[in-house]
Amino acid sequence: MATQAKTAVPAARLQTIYREKIIPELMEKFGFTSIMQVPRLEKITLNMGVSEAVSDKKVMDHAVSDMTKISGQKPVVTKSKRPIAGFKIRENVPIGCMVTLRGVRMFEFLDRFVTVALPRVRDFRGINGRSFDGRGNYNIGIKEQIIFPEIEYDKIDAIRGMNISITTSARNDDECKALLTAFKFPFKN
Repeated sequence: MATQAKTAVPAARLQTIYREKIIPELMEKFGFTSIMQVPRLEKITLNMGVSEAVSDKKVMDHAVSDMTKISGQKPVVTKSKRPIAGFKIRENVPIGCMVTLRGVRMFEFLDRFVTVALPRVRDFRGINGRSFDGRGNYNIGIKEQIIFPEIEYDKIDAIRGMNISITTSARNDDECKALLTAFKFPFKN
């Protein structure tokens, strides 16, 4: 049986910048003695709630399609855990979709998000610098999925928002903010 050699996946642009520039900057800024102490991105989770899917099943297909185009990966459909009578939701009904990005796809998504998608937001003045959770993670809400260039405006059925959670290995909010600032996140002053 012949063994096949693994093909190396080329590094994303931001991944190379992280290795060559950001790691030395953060080591100097925080006085880290090892490269392993430097905060790094672990994963990016995209979550889209689709409450309209309770009444119309095709809405979920459109949401999954949009999320696939944005992330480059097929999302998981999330289902309700318990019935909620006020919202007319039964148990095990699809109510959203989510995708977790890691590795090269994560860096490519972050690059597109910061350099292309965020500047396309109407009346954009920067993102909130206080949306950290205290453990070195950052959350941002997007009101329209049409800010991503992969979404064709003429072919969408509805405008949907999504939540983007950036999970890092930072120990506190200051380290996380320094890492994201190094990735050129446009924080408000």
